[in-house]
Amino acid sequence: MRRRDVERDRHVAALLAARAFTEIRYLAFSARQAHEDQPTDDVLERIRFLADLCHNLPGITRPRRWWLSRRGAPLSRREQAMNDRPMSWTWNTASPEGQAWMLRHIEQDGLRWRPPPPLPVYHRRSPSLTLRQETGALLGGWPVKAPAGVQPLPPEANVLKALDSISICALHEEAERLRLGLGKGGPWLKAHLDPDGIHYLVPDPASYYWPGRPNGRGGEIRWWQCTALLRMYDGEQVSSMIAVLPETFTALPSSLPSREQRRLVRLARATERDTYLWGRDHKTKCGPEVCGYTPDAAENPPAAD
Repeated sequence: MRRRDVERDRHVAALLAARAFTEIRYLAFSARQAHEDQPTDDVLERIRFLADLCHNLPGITRPRRWWLSRRGAPLSRREQAMNDRPMSWTWNTASPEGQAWMLRHIEQDGLRWRPPPPLPVYHRRSPSLTLRQETGALLGGWPVKAPAGVQPLPPEANVLKALDSISICALHEEAERLRLGLGKGGPWLKAHLDPDGIHYLVPDPASYYWPGRPNGRGGEIRWWQCTALLRMYDGEQVSSMIAVLPETFTALPSSLPSREQRRLVRLARATERDTYLWGRDHKTKCGPEVCGYTPDAAENPPAAD
Protein backbone atom coordinates (compact mmCIF):
# COMPACT_ATOMS: atom_id res chain seq x y z
CA MET A 1 0.00 0.00 0.00
CA ARG A 2 2.80 2.43 0.86
CA ARG A 3 4.48 1.98 -2.53
CA ARG A 4 1.15 2.47 -4.32
CA ASP A 5 0.51 5.68 -2.36
CA VAL A 6 3.96 6.99 -3.28
CA GLU A 7 3.40 6.28 -6.99
CA ARG A 8 -0.04 7.88 -6.94
CA ASP A 9 1.32 10.97 -5.17
CA ARG A 10 3.94 11.38 -7.88
CA HIS A 11 1.32 10.94 -10.60
CA VAL A 12 -0.91 13.53 -8.93
CA ALA A 13 2.01 15.94 -8.55
CA ALA A 14 2.78 15.70 -12.28
CA LEU A 15 -0.88 16.27 -13.17
CA LEU A 16 -1.27 19.29 -10.89
CA ALA A 17 1.98 20.86 -12.04
CA ALA A 18 0.82 20.59 -15.66
CA ARG A 19 -2.58 22.10 -14.81
CA ALA A 20 -0.94 24.95 -12.90
CA PHE A 21 1.44 25.79 -15.75
CA THR A 22 -1.45 25.74 -18.22
CA GLU A 23 -3.53 28.08 -16.07
CA ILE A 24 -0.59 30.41 -15.45
CA ARG A 25 0.05 30.60 -19.20
CA TYR A 26 -3.60 31.52 -19.81
CA LEU A 27 -3.54 34.11 -17.01
CA ALA A 28 -0.35 35.69 -18.33
CA PHE A 29 -2.01 36.06 -21.74
CA SER A 30 -5.08 37.55 -20.07
CA ALA A 31 -2.96 40.10 -18.22
CA ARG A 32 -1.56 41.33 -21.53
CA GLN A 33 -5.09 41.89 -22.80
CA ALA A 34 -5.89 44.03 -19.72
CA HIS A 35 -9.66 43.52 -19.86
CA GLU A 36 -11.62 45.98 -17.74
CA ASP A 37 -13.64 43.15 -16.14
CA GLN A 38 -10.47 41.36 -14.96
CA PRO A 39 -7.99 43.81 -13.39
CA THR A 40 -4.33 42.97 -13.77
CA ASP A 41 -3.86 42.86 -9.98
CA ASP A 42 -6.39 40.01 -9.72
CA VAL A 43 -4.60 38.08 -12.46
CA LEU A 44 -1.22 38.52 -10.79
CA GLU A 45 -2.63 37.42 -7.43
CA ARG A 46 -4.01 34.27 -9.06
CA ILE A 47 -0.62 33.54 -10.63
CA ARG A 48 1.03 34.04 -7.23
CA PHE A 49 -1.49 31.67 -5.64
CA LEU A 50 -0.79 28.93 -8.19
CA ALA A 51 2.99 29.36 -8.06
CA ASP A 52 2.99 29.26 -4.25
CA LEU A 53 0.74 26.21 -4.18
CA CYS A 54 2.59 24.16 -6.80
CA HIS A 55 6.25 25.18 -6.72
CA ASN A 56 7.29 21.94 -4.93
CA LEU A 57 5.40 19.60 -7.26
CA PRO A 58 8.10 19.06 -9.93
CA GLY A 59 10.44 17.71 -7.24
CA ILE A 60 7.80 15.25 -6.03
CA THR A 61 7.48 13.69 -9.48
CA ARG A 62 11.06 12.40 -9.51
CA PRO A 63 11.45 8.94 -7.96
CA ARG A 64 14.37 8.87 -5.56
CA ARG A 65 15.57 6.91 -2.60
CA TRP A 66 15.18 8.83 0.64
CA TRP A 67 18.42 10.30 1.94
CA LEU A 68 19.25 12.45 4.91
CA SER A 69 20.05 16.04 4.03
CA ARG A 70 22.54 16.15 6.92
CA ARG A 71 24.92 13.37 7.87
CA GLY A 72 24.31 12.17 11.40
CA ALA A 73 21.12 14.18 11.91
CA PRO A 74 18.07 12.21 13.06
CA LEU A 75 15.18 11.72 10.63
CA SER A 76 12.28 13.78 11.95
CA ARG A 77 8.73 12.49 12.04
CA ARG A 78 7.78 15.12 9.45
CA GLU A 79 10.53 13.90 7.09
CA GLN A 80 9.37 10.31 7.57
CA ALA A 81 5.78 11.32 6.80
CA MET A 82 6.88 13.04 3.58
CA ASN A 83 8.91 9.98 2.67
CA ASP A 84 5.80 7.79 3.04
CA ARG A 85 3.55 10.27 1.21
CA PRO A 86 5.44 12.73 -1.04
CA MET A 87 2.36 14.99 -1.32
CA SER A 88 2.12 15.41 2.47
CA TRP A 89 3.73 18.84 2.71
CA THR A 90 1.96 20.36 -0.32
CA TRP A 91 -1.43 19.05 0.77
CA ASN A 92 -1.22 19.85 4.48
CA THR A 93 0.23 23.34 4.08
CA ALA A 94 -2.26 24.34 1.36
CA SER A 95 -5.19 26.61 2.19
CA PRO A 96 -8.76 25.29 1.84
CA GLU A 97 -8.85 27.08 -1.51
CA GLY A 98 -5.63 25.32 -2.58
CA GLN A 99 -6.90 21.91 -1.49
CA ALA A 100 -10.16 22.49 -3.37
CA TRP A 101 -8.20 23.42 -6.49
CA MET A 102 -6.16 20.22 -6.27
CA LEU A 103 -9.18 17.97 -5.68
CA ARG A 104 -11.09 19.55 -8.56
CA HIS A 105 -8.36 18.77 -11.08
CA ILE A 106 -7.78 15.28 -9.67
CA GLU A 107 -11.50 14.46 -9.96
CA GLN A 108 -11.72 15.96 -13.45
CA ASP A 109 -8.95 13.60 -14.55
CA GLY A 110 -10.78 10.63 -13.05
CA LEU A 111 -8.00 9.69 -10.64
CA ARG A 112 -8.64 7.80 -7.42
CA TRP A 113 -6.45 9.47 -4.82
CA ARG A 114 -6.47 9.49 -1.06
CA PRO A 115 -5.18 12.73 0.52
CA PRO A 116 -2.24 12.26 2.89
CA PRO A 117 -2.93 12.19 6.63
CA PRO A 118 -2.08 15.29 8.69
CA LEU A 119 1.59 15.91 9.30
CA PRO A 120 2.82 14.91 12.76
CA VAL A 121 2.02 17.43 15.45
CA TYR A 122 5.04 18.72 17.30
CA HIS A 123 3.79 19.41 20.78
CA ARG A 124 4.87 22.40 22.81
CA ARG A 125 7.45 20.91 25.08
CA SER A 126 11.07 21.51 25.88
CA PRO A 127 13.32 19.67 23.41
CA SER A 128 15.40 16.89 24.95
CA LEU A 129 18.01 14.35 23.92
CA THR A 130 17.87 10.59 24.14
CA LEU A 131 20.41 8.76 26.28
CA ARG A 132 22.30 7.80 23.10
CA GLN A 133 22.42 11.41 21.96
CA GLU A 134 23.61 12.57 25.38
CA THR A 135 26.36 9.93 25.25
CA GLY A 136 27.34 11.09 21.77
CA ALA A 137 27.61 14.65 23.02
CA LEU A 138 29.83 13.48 25.86
CA LEU A 139 32.11 11.14 23.94
CA GLY A 140 31.61 11.80 20.23
CA GLY A 141 33.22 14.24 17.85
CA TRP A 142 31.75 17.28 16.19
CA PRO A 143 28.25 16.36 14.90
CA VAL A 144 28.35 18.29 11.60
CA LYS A 145 29.88 16.06 8.91
CA ALA A 146 30.57 16.84 5.26
CA PRO A 147 28.65 14.93 2.58
CA ALA A 148 30.63 12.27 0.75
CA GLY A 149 33.11 13.60 -1.76
CA VAL A 150 33.26 17.23 -0.64
CA GLN A 151 35.58 19.26 1.56
CA PRO A 152 34.57 19.61 5.22
CA LEU A 153 33.88 23.00 6.72
CA PRO A 154 36.95 24.82 8.08
CA PRO A 155 37.76 24.50 11.80
CA GLU A 156 36.32 27.95 12.59
CA ALA A 157 32.90 26.63 11.51
CA ASN A 158 32.98 23.79 14.05
CA VAL A 159 31.74 26.03 16.82
CA LEU A 160 28.33 26.72 18.36
CA LYS A 161 27.81 30.27 19.54
CA ALA A 162 25.44 31.77 22.10
CA LEU A 163 23.84 35.05 21.02
CA ASP A 164 21.38 37.56 22.39
CA SER A 165 18.23 38.60 20.55
CA ILE A 166 19.76 41.77 19.12
CA SER A 167 22.57 39.77 17.51
CA ILE A 168 20.21 37.14 16.07
CA CYS A 169 18.01 39.82 14.54
CA ALA A 170 21.08 41.56 13.07
CA LEU A 171 22.09 38.32 11.34
CA HIS A 172 18.61 38.00 9.82
CA GLU A 173 18.76 41.62 8.65
CA GLU A 174 22.11 40.98 6.97
CA ALA A 175 20.85 37.80 5.27
CA GLU A 176 17.80 39.64 3.95
CA ARG A 177 19.78 42.70 2.87
CA LEU A 178 22.30 40.57 0.96
CA ARG A 179 19.54 38.31 -0.43
CA LEU A 180 21.26 35.16 0.71
CA GLY A 181 17.98 33.27 0.50
CA LEU A 182 17.66 32.00 4.08
CA GLY A 183 16.90 34.12 7.10
CA LYS A 184 13.82 36.25 6.54
CA GLY A 185 12.69 37.43 9.95
CA GLY A 186 12.15 41.16 10.05
CA PRO A 187 9.84 42.78 12.62
CA TRP A 188 7.94 39.51 13.11
CA LEU A 189 10.97 37.70 14.52
CA LYS A 190 12.10 40.64 16.64
CA ALA A 191 8.66 40.91 18.24
CA HIS A 192 8.36 37.19 19.05
CA LEU A 193 11.82 36.35 20.38
CA ASP A 194 12.42 36.42 24.12
CA PRO A 195 14.12 39.85 24.42
CA ASP A 196 16.31 38.52 27.24
CA GLY A 197 16.73 35.04 25.81
CA ILE A 198 19.91 33.26 24.79
CA HIS A 199 19.89 31.73 21.32
CA TYR A 200 22.34 29.29 19.73
CA LEU A 201 23.80 29.22 16.23
CA VAL A 202 25.96 26.66 14.42
CA PRO A 203 27.00 26.14 10.76
CA ASP A 204 25.06 23.04 9.70
CA PRO A 205 24.55 23.05 5.91
CA ALA A 206 22.30 20.58 4.20
CA SER A 207 24.08 18.69 1.42
CA TYR A 208 22.38 20.80 -1.27
CA TYR A 209 23.49 24.01 0.49
CA TRP A 210 27.06 22.89 1.15
CA PRO A 211 29.58 25.67 0.37
CA GLY A 212 30.90 25.34 -3.16
CA ARG A 213 27.68 23.91 -4.56
CA PRO A 214 26.07 25.86 -7.46
CA ASN A 215 23.93 28.71 -6.19
CA GLY A 216 21.53 28.72 -9.15
CA ARG A 217 22.82 32.05 -10.44
CA GLY A 218 25.96 30.88 -12.18
CA GLY A 219 28.15 31.02 -9.10
CA GLU A 220 28.85 28.99 -5.96
CA ILE A 221 27.40 29.08 -2.47
CA ARG A 222 29.71 31.23 -0.35
CA TRP A 223 27.67 31.41 2.85
CA TRP A 224 27.09 28.90 5.64
CA GLN A 225 23.62 27.56 6.27
CA CYS A 226 23.31 27.68 10.06
CA THR A 227 20.93 25.91 12.39
CA ALA A 228 19.57 28.18 15.10
CA LEU A 229 17.94 27.20 18.38
CA LEU A 230 15.77 30.17 19.30
CA ARG A 231 13.89 30.97 22.50
CA MET A 232 10.55 32.60 21.81
CA TYR A 233 8.79 35.13 24.02
CA ASP A 234 6.65 32.37 25.63
CA GLY A 235 9.77 30.44 26.66
CA GLU A 236 9.55 27.69 24.02
CA GLN A 237 12.70 26.72 22.13
CA VAL A 238 12.29 26.20 18.38
CA SER A 239 14.65 25.57 15.50
CA SER A 240 15.32 27.75 12.49
CA MET A 241 17.73 28.17 9.57
CA ILE A 242 19.68 31.21 8.46
CA ALA A 243 22.42 31.94 5.92
CA VAL A 244 25.46 33.60 7.49
CA LEU A 245 28.62 34.81 5.78
CA PRO A 246 31.73 32.98 7.06
CA GLU A 247 33.43 36.22 8.11
CA THR A 248 30.30 37.32 9.99
CA PHE A 249 30.04 34.04 11.88
CA THR A 250 33.76 33.90 12.69
CA ALA A 251 33.61 37.39 14.21
CA LEU A 252 30.89 36.37 16.69
CA PRO A 253 32.14 35.69 20.24
CA SER A 254 32.34 32.12 21.54
CA SER A 255 32.47 31.19 25.22
CA LEU A 256 30.73 27.82 25.67
CA PRO A 257 32.66 24.69 26.71
CA SER A 258 33.18 22.17 23.90
CA ARG A 259 31.06 19.48 25.55
CA GLU A 260 28.13 21.89 25.95
CA GLN A 261 28.51 22.98 22.34
CA ARG A 262 28.26 19.39 21.09
CA ARG A 263 25.19 18.79 23.27
CA LEU A 264 23.44 21.92 22.00
CA VAL A 265 24.17 21.09 18.35
CA ARG A 266 22.45 17.74 18.83
CA LEU A 267 19.61 19.42 20.70
CA ALA A 268 19.08 21.95 17.89
CA ARG A 269 19.03 19.16 15.30
CA ALA A 270 16.55 17.14 17.38
CA THR A 271 14.15 20.09 17.84
CA GLU A 272 11.32 19.36 15.44
CA ARG A 273 9.13 22.42 16.05
CA ASP A 274 10.46 25.36 14.07
CA THR A 275 9.62 29.05 13.69
CA TYR A 276 7.04 28.32 10.97
CA LEU A 277 5.11 25.82 13.08
CA TRP A 278 5.37 27.98 16.19
CA GLY A 279 4.18 31.03 14.25
CA ARG A 280 1.32 29.11 12.66
CA ASP A 281 0.04 28.05 16.08
CA HIS A 282 0.51 31.56 17.46
CA LYS A 283 -1.13 33.35 14.50
CA THR A 284 -4.71 33.22 15.79
CA LYS A 285 -3.82 35.09 18.99
CA CYS A 286 -1.04 37.30 17.60
CA GLY A 287 -1.70 40.95 18.36
CA PRO A 288 -0.58 44.00 20.36
CA GLU A 289 -2.34 42.82 23.52
CA VAL A 290 -0.61 39.40 23.50
CA CYS A 291 2.87 39.80 22.02
CA GLY A 292 3.04 43.49 21.12
CA TYR A 293 3.02 42.82 17.39
CA THR A 294 0.45 43.98 14.84
CA PRO A 295 0.31 41.31 12.12
CA ASP A 296 -0.32 41.94 8.44
CA ALA A 297 -3.36 40.03 7.17
CA ALA A 298 -1.32 38.43 4.36
CA GLU A 299 1.78 37.73 6.44
CA ASN A 300 3.02 34.24 7.16
CA PRO A 301 5.54 33.21 9.81
CA PRO A 302 9.06 32.81 8.38
CA ALA A 303 9.90 29.38 7.03
CA ALA A 304 12.72 27.59 8.86
CA ASP A 305 14.30 26.07 5.82
